[in-house]
Amino acid sequence: MNWITDNIVEIIGTLSGLLFLYLEIKQNKWLWPVGLLTSLMYIYVFFVAKLYADMSLQFYYVFISIYGWILWSRGKKQQEKDLPVIRLSMNLFVKLIVASIAIYALIAFILVKFTDGSVPYWDAFTTALSIVATWMLARKILEQWLVWIVVNSVSLGLYIYKDLNFTAILFFFYTTMAVVGYLQWKKDMLRSQAI
Repeated sequence: MNWITDNIVEIIGTLSGLLFLYLEIKQNKWLWPVGLLTSLMYIYVFFVAKLYADMSLQFYYVFISIYGWILWSRGKKQQEKDLPVIRLSMNLFVKLIVASIAIYALIAFILVKFTDGSVPYWDAFTTALSIVATWMLARKILEQWLVWIVVNSVSLGLYIYKDLNFTAILFFFYTTMAVVGYLQWKKDMLRSQAI
């Protein structure tokens, strides 16, 4: 029983994270408030685990959750269709690669120079790509799922290494379901284009 009490924040974060993933695949705008709850739980979890970039990322998720909620809700107010799933253009792809490299370099520098982070380069890698992928999610860009497959796979290994067992389970599901999400969103996108 002490184990559950000692890990209750991680357990709540894991359960809300699974709900977030389900709502994301279903393109349900309620994913954003659930994501906000998940982020609040993981600020604490990652602070305790000394994964400072991942912890900082959770603050970003708080703000992007508000941004995503506004974008995904906007169509209803304007009597329009929901925000459609779109493909990543080559021009935006190049910009996002450059942004990812710049964000990675900055985060890695900060983690190495100013923290006692245990895996600073991997922490910076997953954080930089997560920032970009979440922005892509808010814009409903299909290829965000492909970025998540990479991020979640690497994160899974990190959380196993850091003995964050519930979080590792969550990221196993995140990795697997990112494939499902990609296929579902692509199917929905093709169906809406055929109409």
